[in-house]
Amino acid sequence: MTETATQQLAAFELLIGGEQTPAVSGATYDSVDPFTGRTWARVPDASAADVDRAVAAARAALNGPWGELTATARGKLLWRLGEIVAREAESLADLEVRDGGKLVREMVGQMRSLPDYYFYYAGLADKLQGEVIPTDKRNYLVYTRHEPVGVVGAITPWNSPLLLLTWKLAAGLAAGCTFVIKPSDHTPTSTLAFAKLFAEAGFPPGVVNVVTGWGPETGAALAAHPDVDKIAFTGSTATGIQVGKTAIENMTRFSLELGGKSAQVVFDDADLDAAANGVIAGVFAATGQTCLAGSRLLVHENVAEELVHKVIARASTIKLGDPKDPGTEMGPVANRPQYEKVLSHFASAREQGATIAYGGEPAGDLGGFFVKPTVLTGVNPSMRAVAEEIFGPVLAVMPFSDEDEAIAAANATEFGLAAAVWTKDVHRAHRVAARLRAGTVWVNTYRVVAPHVPFGGVGHSGIGRENGIAAIKDFTETKAVWVELSGATRDPFTLG
Repeated sequence: MTETATQQLAAFELLIGGEQTPAVSGATYDSVDPFTGRTWARVPDASAADVDRAVAAARAALNGPWGELTATARGKLLWRLGEIVAREAESLADLEVRDGGKLVREMVGQMRSLPDYYFYYAGLADKLQGEVIPTDKRNYLVYTRHEPVGVVGAITPWNSPLLLLTWKLAAGLAAGCTFVIKPSDHTPTSTLAFAKLFAEAGFPPGVVNVVTGWGPETGAALAAHPDVDKIAFTGSTATGIQVGKTAIENMTRFSLELGGKSAQVVFDDADLDAAANGVIAGVFAATGQTCLAGSRLLVHENVAEELVHKVIARASTIKLGDPKDPGTEMGPVANRPQYEKVLSHFASAREQGATIAYGGEPAGDLGGFFVKPTVLTGVNPSMRAVAEEIFGPVLAVMPFSDEDEAIAAANATEFGLAAAVWTKDVHRAHRVAARLRAGTVWVNTYRVVAPHVPFGGVGHSGIGRENGIAAIKDFTETKAVWVELSGATRDPFTLG
């Protein structure tokens, strides 16, 4: 790389203890714009030594100024942060578009929604009330306290970096925790820029720290760190399993938000135009790069041909192009490894006998990492494209004949993150929603989330829930306090 090119790159630094700093080694790596395929930014390549520094800063803040704040004071800081994020929404969205290739029309909306999460948890911060518990023991007062779990290591993915970080950060900060954040290798810049806003909001130094690094070393060092009290991870199932194993070796608490192979179940009484739109939203929005992608379409045989025709007709008009163009509807795959993975699924689908009803190839005339939205028919559950999470714009279509068959097919997966039911029959809607094995079920809609609604999965889709009231308690330890009221002594050799 020439010196001129080097000078044109945007430069970022780690945030540790409130200070912007290079990696201890001075090492850096380049971030690539998936639309152009060219390097646009340079970020620090942190090592275990940098993770040590960040964890120490988080611990010092927890034991110092942050730990001394009341819950009400934490809530006020979270509210102020939300106001600042609202002001910076467009600049943060631009970084996510540059780093990850997501559409500006989506990322601006995501960034504008982030303040709602901080406002929501700002209000909950001082609502973590303990209980006075009546017992069968006379002369005792027993009550509980919810105390912050401590230092949290947050490991986040490349598909929606700040939204999925916020799902951890807002609840954890409200609970009184401090954080060390490791963003994805491929999309580090928005997190580094976002973290600088905490000082303006008035947070003490060290409450939020960010370490970036290429390859597994940085994240592995954080997951294995003996002074981290909880790991909150979002990413692939394979990596999440490894993170969980590493955490348990230190008896570190962990939550995992992992992959999915979600089913959209369309009955023959459904509004097919609405269902087709929901299918498009579920698997082609965000280039299919979302854990909750509705990548399996289970449709009643009476309407299968008509619905597939509607989906293909809309897929054929999806505008691929520059993610910074507000008119673009689908951008590139976020990075080269993921692009090559999606292409491998096209090849295996053909080899295994699936019909490529639409797409199934790169959109090579656009440059970058573009693939066409793809619809597969003639598939069966044993095919790789049906069984594995692709994380790309690939829809597998399977017809069914009755309700029991549809539910069995929807649940025939190791994942259980999300699902949808499309029907005008209110009885069927609730009946099927109850039988689907998934953490979220949408009825006659898809891909809707909110701060106050829990999100997470079952099976290989993860452990724990994010968002909602319950999430804040996942960042606390519950302490029971027994107070002897009489002052009398008792037999020390019996259980009280």
